[in-house]
Amino acid sequence: MNATGQLRRVLLRPPRADELANWEEYGWRSAPDPRAIAAEHAELCTLLSDAGAEVVLAEEPVPGDPDAIYVYDPVLIGSAGAILLEIGKPGRAGEADALLTTLTAAGVPIAGRMEAPATADGGDVFWLDERTVLVGRGYRTNNAGIAEIRRLLPFADVIAFDLPHMRGRGEVLHLMSLVSPLGDDLVVAFMPLLPVRLVELFEQRGVEMVSVPADEFESMGANVLALAPRVGLGLARNTETRRRLESAGVTMQVYEGTELSKGNGGPTCLTRPLLRD
Repeated sequence: MNATGQLRRVLLRPPRADELANWEEYGWRSAPDPRAIAAEHAELCTLLSDAGAEVVLAEEPVPGDPDAIYVYDPVLIGSAGAILLEIGKPGRAGEADALLTTLTAAGVPIAGRMEAPATADGGDVFWLDERTVLVGRGYRTNNAGIAEIRRLLPFADVIAFDLPHMRGRGEVLHLMSLVSPLGDDLVVAFMPLLPVRLVELFEQRGVEMVSVPADEFESMGANVLALAPRVGLGLARNTETRRRLESAGVTMQVYEGTELSKGNGGPTCLTRPLLRD
């Protein structure tokens, strides 16, 4: 498995007006406009399709859960198939089950399932290379969840890092809020909050770290989806991050995403890659 090969197949969930009504309860920054967010999502799907990826849409409703559009969190993809996770945020427990129908129809085998008290959000987990999985230990992903990931991925080297407290349990701070891989030897990261041992791991492995400026951290500058090695998709508003990535040899595409990101989710959150070269 890898997180930066050419994207060939990707799962998304369109926003539903009835689910968006609970935006405040779920900690969204402001109320999303149902028409505008649907248009942004359609634009994102078209962009991914134009980049060469088959777009698989999950249509099963998740009543009352606006965060269900962030399909990266409820499932982890390994070499044997999909692992259904136990999301750590209250109110999102039904998301993994809601993906079963779509995953099965898409021919993705279910390789395992996490059960409480173990919890893990997909946003805390990514493949650094074919054998290395990085996991953030925070308020959404607990020790039992990390142990389950190790059990369910027995051939992977699962390396865990403590995440900063920042503003506490009430706000999302995933590992991928801080760093996104764009190649085997390149990541984009908000360096001030990156765990020291993770910085040292990148240095030991010769992974270049492109730094996100402080004024683009809150606008999800570190949230960049790899469409292929050194080809990224980011939010249009993060212009300095884009400039720095392009200076590092990354080809960047952007989308607007103002409405889609009101729930603190960028392109990696809105997509669950199912197949890469």
